[in-house]
Amino acid sequence: MTTRRKTSEELRSHRWYGADDLRSFGHRSRTKQMGYASEDWAGKPVIGIINTWSEANSCHFHLRQRAEEVKRGVWQAGGYPIEMPAISLGEVLMKPTTMMYRNLLSMETEELLRSNPIDGAVLLGGCDKNIPGLLMGAISMDIPAIVVPAGPMLRGNWRGKPLGSGSDVWKYWMELKSGGIQNADWDEMEDGIARSFGTCMVMGTAATMMSMAETLGFTLPGASSIPAADSNHARMASLVGRRVVDMVWEDLKPSDILSAKSFDNAIRALMAMGGSTNGVIHLVALAGRAGIPLTLDRFDEIARTTPLIANIRPSGQYLMEDFFYAGGLRAFLEKLRPMLNLDARTVSGKTLGEDIAGAETLIPDVILDVDKALKADGALAIVKGNLAPDGAVIKPAAAEPRLHKHSGPALVFEDYNDMAARIDDPNLDVTADTVLVLKQSGPLGGPGMPEWGMLPIPQKLLKQGVRDMVRISDGRMSGTSYGACVLHVSPESHVGGPLALVKTGDIIELDVAARTLNMKVSDEELALRRAGWKQQPVVYGRGYGFIFTKHVQQADKGCDFDFLRADAGPKVPEPEIH
Repeated sequence: MTTRRKTSEELRSHRWYGADDLRSFGHRSRTKQMGYASEDWAGKPVIGIINTWSEANSCHFHLRQRAEEVKRGVWQAGGYPIEMPAISLGEVLMKPTTMMYRNLLSMETEELLRSNPIDGAVLLGGCDKNIPGLLMGAISMDIPAIVVPAGPMLRGNWRGKPLGSGSDVWKYWMELKSGGIQNADWDEMEDGIARSFGTCMVMGTAATMMSMAETLGFTLPGASSIPAADSNHARMASLVGRRVVDMVWEDLKPSDILSAKSFDNAIRALMAMGGSTNGVIHLVALAGRAGIPLTLDRFDEIARTTPLIANIRPSGQYLMEDFFYAGGLRAFLEKLRPMLNLDARTVSGKTLGEDIAGAETLIPDVILDVDKALKADGALAIVKGNLAPDGAVIKPAAAEPRLHKHSGPALVFEDYNDMAARIDDPNLDVTADTVLVLKQSGPLGGPGMPEWGMLPIPQKLLKQGVRDMVRISDGRMSGTSYGACVLHVSPESHVGGPLALVKTGDIIELDVAARTLNMKVSDEELALRRAGWKQQPVVYGRGYGFIFTKHVQQADKGCDFDFLRADAGPKVPEPEIH
């Protein structure tokens, strides 16, 4: 643990501003060009505020103001703030998928911090891929860094009923297609489901990853649960500004915070909150940047001994605003205290145990006691077999229990367009026992591993009352989604994984309790099919897409670029100041 505070001469920024030479003259004079005086930065930590604000990202619409509140805290603590915009990964508008650009945000974050006179970083983001992208870059750079999570939006409302973005969209879309509601009802929901800035207010990927950031130790205690529109959120931003200055003097870096124990804590929290399946991919990627081994098997080991105690949609009943009123993540983690590594360090300068000490649960129906858990174990599960040799993920807590053990004939869609063209055909040969299979939706096949994994229920079955069925793909699904969806099948179909060889009519067996996923096809038949299989061409011949397709890893490795992992090569040197 750090005991000595840095001196001004030891700051990274001193190399830019502190020397008595021609180059530093230019640095100082051009900073004065912006209206700052030497007293504003001389001998002070320079804090880079990486802001993912964008008008193409409604979840981050308030982050322009939050950056100002962070700056206020930095000035108060004797630092010098520099705001630097970075690509904003808006889940709703960005195509083909934000997952394709997560690694780009990580690279931009790392290089912004490396190439500029930055001593410490504040990372502003929340929507799904922004938190992991920002953290991946900050971990690789390894200077003091702290997160301002964007926070969830307020509860949606339709005719007095609370609505959760994503989860209720899927629910009522099926009702619209089956005739359960009318177009007028659907239009009313459109006006009431997103009532403020902030991220999805269910336990989707955004809420999951903000909670993961806090559990890993990268936010102030309780910060991840504050609704975006709450005044507590603005005050938290200023507190972060003040805290990051001290972190620089203390030299408290990501490498001082992250350990195998902190990742175990995050996995434990992921399971106990019924978090997004995307959390598995992102935690594996973060561990890879930190040089900490983390396999899918570890997720399954922890899942088997972790109760689901967050009664939040889509696995439960309530929304993130309720979670905050109930005590938020601190109260939630306090319930898990006997299962956590309490000595893990956090950006507060204390341990996780100290950060959550004394937190109370104020609404017991939202954050449950362990003995009253929604599910005793296994909110997420890793399944393997001849259909997924390197693993696949399912969220049993959000699926109909009758489907946890299921056998049925496959109905194969060769890609998304094939699925979209045929899924609602009234003559489609499908029953409630059919297993829907989607190919070409993985890291390369999508490309970018889009959220296509919650395949729609065929309209003919919706009208019969069917609301869930087994669906298998090498893609992802939104954390707001639900159902018996087997995701992240690895290796993916595009590279010739067994999923590529499945044919309509093949019997597929899923057994969540046994953690198995198999197709009842002989090895000899699979060998014949493989001999006739041909890989589809890659989409991109230039640009970032070209880099992506050349270097992205499979889902079980976190979909990071192979050259960005900690074990890819020696640490990048500091830039020369010429």
